[in-house]
Amino acid sequence: MATDDSAVIAGTGNVFADLDMPDADERLLKAQLAALIGETIAQLGLTQAAAGKLLGIAQPDVSSLLRGRLRGYSLERLIDFARTLGNDVEIKVRRAKRETRGHLTVLVA
Repeated sequence: MATDDSAVIAGTGNVFADLDMPDADERLLKAQLAALIGETIAQLGLTQAAAGKLLGIAQPDVSSLLRGRLRGYSLERLIDFARTLGNDVEIKVRRAKRETRGHLTVLVA
């Protein structure tokens, strides 16, 4: 009879950090911004073609962005897309409490 040696390990809230990927905080932030961009496009009732025209990118690039293919998109460019679609972006910098390296966090209201 086989035994189940699997264990449940609590995640950190950042799948990229859990997978020990480089630049995990930035990857999570970019993914969250892409999700916000997708939600905003849907809320505005835009087609991918119309969103592309507004953002200055081609429709296939909008499709890739909405599917989470973010290679080639800087954090700054994604923030600009979010702003172009009518979202306010607030960046807050404060001294880390204990860590020697601070963390990136995005709050979507």
